[in-house]
Amino acid sequence: MALLRIRSRATALAILPAGAAVVLLVAQAQGRIGGGVWSTVSWAVTVCAVVVLLIGAGVAVAVARARPAVSPTVPLTEAAAPDLYRLVRDLADRLDVPAPSAIALTPDCDSWLEDRTHPATQPKAKDLARELTGAGRGRRVPAAPVLVIGSPFLWWMRVAELRAVLAPVVAGTGPSAHPDIAAARRFVRGLDAAVADADQPGRGRVRGIPAAFVGWVARLMLRGCRGHAAEMERCVAAAASGRAQGVDYGLRIVAQEQVGLAYAGWDRLLTRVALPAWRMGRWPSRLDAGVVSALTELSRRDRLADGFTSRLGERPACDLIEEPGAADEAASLLAARLFHGGPAEAGPGWSPVDWQQYPEEVVDRKWRTEAARLHRVLDALGVAASVSVGGPAQGADGSAVPTLARVIDHLAAPGANSEALAAGIGAAVARDEASEAPRPRTGGSDGSPAATPPAAGDPLDLWGPVPLPLFPLQPPRTGTELLADHVVAMVCCAAVDTAGAAPGLDWLDGPALLVDGGRRSDLGAPVLSLVEDGDAEPLRTWLTAVGVRTDKPVRLG
Repeated sequence: MALLRIRSRATALAILPAGAAVVLLVAQAQGRIGGGVWSTVSWAVTVCAVVVLLIGAGVAVAVARARPAVSPTVPLTEAAAPDLYRLVRDLADRLDVPAPSAIALTPDCDSWLEDRTHPATQPKAKDLARELTGAGRGRRVPAAPVLVIGSPFLWWMRVAELRAVLAPVVAGTGPSAHPDIAAARRFVRGLDAAVADADQPGRGRVRGIPAAFVGWVARLMLRGCRGHAAEMERCVAAAASGRAQGVDYGLRIVAQEQVGLAYAGWDRLLTRVALPAWRMGRWPSRLDAGVVSALTELSRRDRLADGFTSRLGERPACDLIEEPGAADEAASLLAARLFHGGPAEAGPGWSPVDWQQYPEEVVDRKWRTEAARLHRVLDALGVAASVSVGGPAQGADGSAVPTLARVIDHLAAPGANSEALAAGIGAAVARDEASEAPRPRTGGSDGSPAATPPAAGDPLDLWGPVPLPLFPLQPPRTGTELLADHVVAMVCCAAVDTAGAAPGLDWLDGPALLVDGGRRSDLGAPVLSLVEDGDAEPLRTWLTAVGVRTDKPVRLG
C-alpha cells in the first residue's frame, strides 16, 4: 500500500547515512581506501549516521507514543445490552466479517467503526518503534474495532431499521482486519496524534523544541500521505457498502430516510430545547427520549412525514438495552459536556432536569431572567415607571415597579429611542454570557472551575477544556431580535402572573406559552410591530384576548 511505502521510505531515509557509514568503515578496514581524507570522511559520515539514527529513533518513539484522540462515547458493555450485541454478531455472521470488539454510544446522529488499539498501549518501547518502522509486519493480528452508534438512532429507529443502517458499518470490520489496512491507519493516526501533541501549549524551551521538530516531521509525512489515506478510506467504504448490498437492502432505503429525520429533530432539540437549560446549569437527562417526542411532533406537522408515526407501534431499538434510562442519562450528560462544558458529575450548579420539570425550572426561569434584564436596562436609560394597580410607581427601595405597561408605553411613545434600548439589551446579554461562559470540563461537581486534572478514563480528557460548537452554528442575533425576545419574555411573565397562563415546552421550538392548555404561537408578530414600528395596537389586542393585565406588577427572576 502507498501509505506503508511512505512509511518504509521514511525509515530508509533515516538509515541511509548508517548504511553509507558501514560501507566506508568496512572499506577502510579492508584497505580498499586509504587514510587521510577518507578517514575524516568516514568518521564524519559515522557521526552523522549516529545523529540521524538517534533523531529518527526519537521521532519514531514520539510518534508511536503519541496518544490519538478517541471519540467521546458512552461505553455499552455486553451485560448492559446483550440483545444489541447479539444483533450485531448475527449481522457480522451474515456479512461474513469479524464482529466488533465492543459497542459504544455517541450523542450524535452517526455511526462508525473506531480503532481503539494503538502502540501507545503496548508496555515495551521496542514495540512502539516496531509499529512505526514496520518491523514484524504481518505477524500482528489487529483487534476488531469498536462499533459506535448514535444514541438518537436507538430511540427513534425500530430494530429492523437499526439493523439495516448498521449493515454497511459492520461490514467495515472486514477491511479493518486486514493487517496492511490496520497498520496504515495506525500510522496515520500516530502522525496526527504527534501533530496534536506538538501543538499543546505550556511547554518549556527544553521540551518545546524537540516537540516542535517531531510535529514538523509528522506534518511533512501527513502531507505526503493525505491523498493516499483518503483514497484508501474511499475504497474501504465502497467495499463495505458492496458487501452489505444483500442485507436488508430495501429496508435500508427507508431507514436512511429516518436517519435524515433523526438528524433534523436532534439538531432542533439541542439548539432550541437543551441549550437554554445548559446555559442555566441544568442538563435535560432524557435527550434521546425527547428526540422521539420531537420527531413525532415533526411527523405530525410535516405532511411529507405522513405514515412515520405508524412505525412507533413496532419494537424500538432501545429495547435492546437492559436499562435504556441509564444509557440515555449518560449520553445526555456527555452531550451537555461536549457542546457546552461542565463537570462529569451532577452538583448544585450542574444538575439534571426531567422533562416534566422543564417548563417550571427552565422555561419560567428563562423568561423571568430576560424580563429582569429588560427592566434593568430601562432603569439604566432612566425610563419612567407606569403606575401599577394597588401600588405606587416606585417600589419601597426606589426601583421602578416591573410592569408590562412600562415596556409598552416606552416603545409606543412618540419619538421613542428603541435603538438605544436594543443596544442596551445587546450589551447586557454580552456581559451576562461572558460571565456565564461554558464551564471548563475539569470543573468540580458544584460547577466551579477546579485546578485538578480530569479523572482517569474521562472520555473528554484528550479534547481539551473548550466545548465543541453546536452545529449548524447559529448566527449572532441583532439587538432588535434580542429586544423582541425580551419583550416576548416579559409578556409571557405577565400572562403567567395575571392571566392564568403557564410555561410549556414545544419539542421543536423550545419554550412555549400555554393558554387554556393550548400553545399560543401568535405572539411574535404583535411584538415585532411594537419593537420595529412602535405600533402597540396588535399587541394590546392580543393581550386583551388572553386577559393579561399590563398594569399589574410582574415577578422577576
